[in-house]
Amino acid sequence: MPVISFANAKGGAGKTTAALILSTELAHQGYRVVIIDADPQRWISQWAELSGPQPNIEVISEVSVGSLQGHIREGRRSSDYVIIDLAGARDALVTMAIGLSDHVMIPVQGCAMDAKGAAQILDLIEQMRIAGNLVIPHSVVLTRVVSMVTTRALLAIKGLLMARGVNVITTPIVERSAFRDIFETGGTLYSMDPQRVSNLDKARDNSRFFAEEIMRILPVKVVRSASSKFMRLITAA
Repeated sequence: MPVISFANAKGGAGKTTAALILSTELAHQGYRVVIIDADPQRWISQWAELSGPQPNIEVISEVSVGSLQGHIREGRRSSDYVIIDLAGARDALVTMAIGLSDHVMIPVQGCAMDAKGAAQILDLIEQMRIAGNLVIPHSVVLTRVVSMVTTRALLAIKGLLMARGVNVITTPIVERSAFRDIFETGGTLYSMDPQRVSNLDKARDNSRFFAEEIMRILPVKVVRSASSKFMRLITAA
């Protein structure tokens, strides 16, 4: 089943929020999802502990370079989607996860620091292509966009990325209180009380549109099998 990593070498880019929104939306739609929490901050693991058992979602918290491939292999067998939340870094675990992914999502806010962190991931993907002829599909996800208003900075970043041939996901992750509250309350957007969370209906729509776009790119039946090739590459390095 498809393996999707969320990566940006800079922390705070909205990576974990995007990964959790996608995972919970897919689960809500009936897909089985394994989330591999490879971020040392363990935000998704903390969310899972707060939430208790959630239908169609399994969270794996203890992740290392040595265990990652096994977690992915088991996740492919037991679920429809494997979602990996990575550290805001460019280290061995990030490199391995990217190399074993069917698609890498690179969250970017409208600021120069996020763009630089994204550029490091793009450079890493390009190095893998040159060194091992390993083509890793990837897209940029614009995050924390304020009230669906595309700022000049976001337009500039989108134009720069598209000029480099980088696909940009059409649906941005909008800045919504529900996306922040989910880490404090646990559960999902569909277990929240609309009387207590502002614009919850819009947050749910954003989540659904985002997941639908990702599913068009990576339907469950389409899986890229490059993991063995990647493992040969890093073993030879």
